[in-house]
Amino acid sequence: MAEELSDSVDLAATAAGPETAEEEPIKQRKNGLYPGVSDELAENMKSGWADTELRGLEPIPQATQTAARRAALSAHFPGERLVIPAGNLKTRSNDTEYAFRASVEYAYLTGGRPDESADGVLVLEPVADGHKATIYLLPRSDRENGEFWLSGQGELWVGRRHSLTEAEKLYGIPAADVRELTDKLREATGPVRVVRGYDAGIEAALTDKVTAERDEELRVFLSEARLVKDDFEIGELQKAVDSTVRGFEDVVKVLDKAEATSERYIEGTFFLRARVEGNDVGYGSICAAGPHACTLHWVRNDGPVRSGDLLLLDAGVETHTYYTADVTRTLPINGRYSEIQKKIYDAVYEAQEAGIAAVKPGAKYRDFHDAAQRVLTERLVEWGLVKGPVERVLELGLQRRWTLHGTGHMLGMDVHDCSAARTETYVEGVLEPGMVLTVEPGLYFQADDLTVPEEYRGIGVRIEDDILVTEDGNRNLSAGLPRRSDEVESWMAALKG
Repeated sequence: MAEELSDSVDLAATAAGPETAEEEPIKQRKNGLYPGVSDELAENMKSGWADTELRGLEPIPQATQTAARRAALSAHFPGERLVIPAGNLKTRSNDTEYAFRASVEYAYLTGGRPDESADGVLVLEPVADGHKATIYLLPRSDRENGEFWLSGQGELWVGRRHSLTEAEKLYGIPAADVRELTDKLREATGPVRVVRGYDAGIEAALTDKVTAERDEELRVFLSEARLVKDDFEIGELQKAVDSTVRGFEDVVKVLDKAEATSERYIEGTFFLRARVEGNDVGYGSICAAGPHACTLHWVRNDGPVRSGDLLLLDAGVETHTYYTADVTRTLPINGRYSEIQKKIYDAVYEAQEAGIAAVKPGAKYRDFHDAAQRVLTERLVEWGLVKGPVERVLELGLQRRWTLHGTGHMLGMDVHDCSAARTETYVEGVLEPGMVLTVEPGLYFQADDLTVPEEYRGIGVRIEDDILVTEDGNRNLSAGLPRRSDEVESWMAALKG
């Protein structure tokens, strides 16, 4: 990384208003705060730049869908100003930031790109026939006042961003300078709601106009709106899953290199696929070899990879539009399951089959979890690990010592999507066509669990697939990866050549 000018200034962070923002770099230079910048250099940097305005831009592919989503939001909150921030850059350490990811609510309603949405805000302002939407963004860096090369977020440092005119064409929404928004919000009258937790400056401007209860209603509505996916979203999820399938294939091909190094080689291999074909990984990859598979969210990925052990790989590619896959396979590192590994794996596979079969329109959301838990409990009783009858074990929840977690969750722009939805519409709700959820039963026998025979200890198995509810049942979006134990072995052998 190039060393940043020690006297550069982040214009957006320091400006008190639009007029100050335009003058700040030059003003500070004349006050002697930019000792390395002569008047001659400042004048030289103003001119001699080609016109780079992009013309003939087409709307983003999801523009029709995002317009429909905004219309539904408008209809639900008539007469109210609605403020949906994308969020701000977050400091990783000192003067470096994390890669930016816009808030799900903002991306869902605008389709805003990750590389240009920082500080963006969508505002729906009430008008006679609904709402007028405006997307507030940082405009192109100003060449006249030196912002583009003196500001830490100037385009010379971080790359070109779209002009406001370009943004309007892409998103189909009138665009304005976000640096003018704070004053507008302070002066606004009438009821206002804001999605909280993303932009402290925007919230501060609205502090005397909003209430936590009303703002939560907005957040809940936008979460529940995502429960049923439209055609564009389903296509993006399938794209994410297809890339994820290729990422799993990549991992199998390099397991010998992982054995020579660590779980980090697996993590890095999958990450390469995610970055080449998508925006990023949708969540921290779980590359858990051996007994680490019994730790549900093992993301340290620094352990050994040994022949004879199992690898629990839970990973997903995130598309450039923020839709993520979430797939898990538990693979024999040497390509063949041992007898006890196969016994446990096949029980989890049978439970997953029962869970997937329960996913259909009109079914209760809890049905697939109950179906999978029943199968796992039957096997635990059969193996003598817990005393039956099965109904008693299920009633007391005794199987949870080894099954540990719920059998799935909604999937979409968040890996655990729609998390702000009300219990009655999500967990206690009914499945509808267009919903996408994971089915992921597991069995985990901790290395120090003295209640099970020694041969079980340290074995963890999870199988997870992404399931679309259809009009007549379901479709497994991740069917491109084998699940049955013999098919897994054959698949691995073919990939290893």
